[in-house]
Amino acid sequence: MASNELGQLLVLSVAMLVGCFLAGMVPLSMTLSEANLQLMSSLGAGLLVGTALAVIIPEGVSILLSTSHSHAEVAVPSTEEVSHEMFSSIGMALTCGFIFMLLVDQVGGAHGHSHSGTTGANGGGLGQKSLSTIIGLVVHAAADGIALGAATLTDRADVEFIIFLAIMLHKAPAAFGLTSFLLHEGADRTSVRKVLIIFSLAAPITAVITYVALTTINGGLSQFSTGWVMLFSAGTFLYVSTVHVLPEISSGSSASADKVIALGDQEIQIHKSSSRISWSNLVSLCSGSFLPVLFNQYHHH
Repeated sequence: MASNELGQLLVLSVAMLVGCFLAGMVPLSMTLSEANLQLMSSLGAGLLVGTALAVIIPEGVSILLSTSHSHAEVAVPSTEEVSHEMFSSIGMALTCGFIFMLLVDQVGGAHGHSHSGTTGANGGGLGQKSLSTIIGLVVHAAADGIALGAATLTDRADVEFIIFLAIMLHKAPAAFGLTSFLLHEGADRTSVRKVLIIFSLAAPITAVITYVALTTINGGLSQFSTGWVMLFSAGTFLYVSTVHVLPEISSGSSASADKVIALGDQEIQIHKSSSRISWSNLVSLCSGSFLPVLFNQYHHH
């Protein structure tokens, strides 16, 4: 059973590696319109939110709940104590995941998914700004792999597939943006390819490491750790989708206008800007959010 789980994880990891690398190679050979890229980012953000809220959190809570029941049979604590400990663990895991990604941004330098396809004229290697962006994105990618590694131990192929799909549809625009950013900063193509390989390897390697680490833990502690790690990864998903992707989509769809107001014999020009998400991106975002819910319901029926 363990060999089948590991084999399935390796297949998904290789698919993730290849897909992410190919998406990052696009800016080196062709240009993709900003509208299409934002549409894909919107769908990926929706999948991250839907997967976290409708798949990872319920599955993690279910695992922790089964663990608390098994502990209750052995240690015979009161139901109130078990419930309090379980809900505290849920809140702690989600918060830790969210704060972890926040700290990664602060330590590695705040970064965004630049989608500009223009090439800079600096020439040469990677500067300090490029390195901080690379570190941040690689750690983000590695954190995504934690969810896939933990999901492998749930014996739920549907959960594993939904998480894989959410990561892929989020990482493809991120890989594209990373390559575009490096080209814009003037990095040579050889350096860009090396960075892209590191970025593409981050999530698969972390997924395998997470799986191996959790399988080495024995007994009920292994179940608890799996549930806790899944909830931790849900916190990272929520951070990335709400703090990074959604503001980027909003700013990309923003419109501005100047309004002139007459005050007596003077006129004042006011610059107004709107950061509403376009209807196409909004539909894509909502569709991505509900896809994991519908997939879960279809599988259970």
